[in-house]
Amino acid sequence: MAGQMTKILDCQATQCIYNRDKVCRTLAINIGDDEPCCDTFMASTSSSEKGGFQDVTAGVGSCKVQDCEYNKSFECTAVGIHVTMEQGHPDCSTYEPR
Repeated sequence: MAGQMTKILDCQATQCIYNRDKVCRTLAINIGDDEPCCDTFMASTSSSEKGGFQDVTAGVGSCKVQDCEYNKSFECTAVGIHVTMEQGHPDCSTYEPR
């Protein structure tokens, strides 16, 4: 996996400006500090307010969750991740504690 960005397989944060049909359409996201939440999330005020690129599927740019099994030197080494909504914010549900 070295040299390849981990892809976001699906994203349930449908109110995010980068989410189109449960696909994240920005180049990369960052995953939280102490918790595995998506730091790139931005709420959209309308269904027409969308950002990102239609032909892009996002990857994980960095992971700052120190105790995640997949965090190696702040890079995600999982094959792919799923983003789900947990308590009102998007989380990496692929997170596994060491």
